Amino acid sequence: MYHLSLAVTADGSKTVFNQEIGEHYHSRNGALQESRHVFLTSGLDFSIKNNPKNEINILELGFGTGLNFLLSADYCHQKQIKLNYTGIEAFPLSYEIISQTGYEQYVSSELWQDFLLNYKQALETPISLNAYCDVEIQPVSLMDFNSENKFDIIYYDAFAVFFQPEMWTKEALSHV
Repeated sequence: MYHLSLAVTADGSKTVFNQEIGEHYHSRNGALQESRHVFLTSGLDFSIKNNPKNEINILELGFGTGLNFLLSADYCHQKQIKLNYTGIEAFPLSYEIISQTGYEQYVSSELWQDFLLNYKQALETPISLNAYCDVEIQPVSLMDFNSENKFDIIYYDAFAVFFQPEMWTKEALSHV
């Protein structure tokens, strides 16, 4: 079992620190800033602006704290875009850790509450959080993940190659 603790990043948002491997789940310069820039602005928003849709399918490799999901779900709800979100997480975080991240200040309170209430269930089966959001979190490794779904966007949110070399092999990238 990993030894995990919460850490405050430079932008004031929290991330998880894995003490066993000495790595943070997000940038120490800002968990929120990183998620907004890399995944929301450069991923989801860019995709929607260049290929407008009323429904989008996202696959996240490394669901982690759920911050990327929460920001994406909040964005889609505001834009009235149906979000089908699949997260892969070989080592899901506990409800206790997730609930202490403080991410409720970055998304609607309704989304935050729905996410917390359904987090454990989403690890077992796909669920609808609301009319604009379906989510599933598959507690498997990348190479054990299989899906018939087609994804519009892939959030490749693995640890760096030094900490997670298996996620950066030719086989892993080809599997995606």
